[in-house]
Amino acid sequence: MYSDDYDRGYGRENSEDEIYSKPVRAGKRTYFFDVKSTKGNNDFYITITESRRKIEHDGRYTYDKHKIFLYKEDFDKFAEGLQDAINYLRSNQLKDEPKDNYKGGKSSEEEW
Repeated sequence: MYSDDYDRGYGRENSEDEIYSKPVRAGKRTYFFDVKSTKGNNDFYITITESRRKIEHDGRYTYDKHKIFLYKEDFDKFAEGLQDAINYLRSNQLKDEPKDNYKGGKSSEEEW
């Protein structure tokens, strides 16, 4: 796990409602995909957090965070919209990029 981002930036704001967490490092950003349960533990949702580390004038690190809450009734539509946007970019905007950038040259349909 990316302890620098996780411990300082993401913090220990998580509580016993967190069931699963997957940090994904992407350049200057870290994305956290967290599965959580509601207070009654009878329902689940996902939070997606973007964390960017910034250096303050005094040399300290701070983190700028943005969070999305994704509820189970929206999972399919969210995933479909994200996949459509990625497919559009790969088909129309990223034609000059080598296929090697896409997980070993797989097509976007194979990758997702």
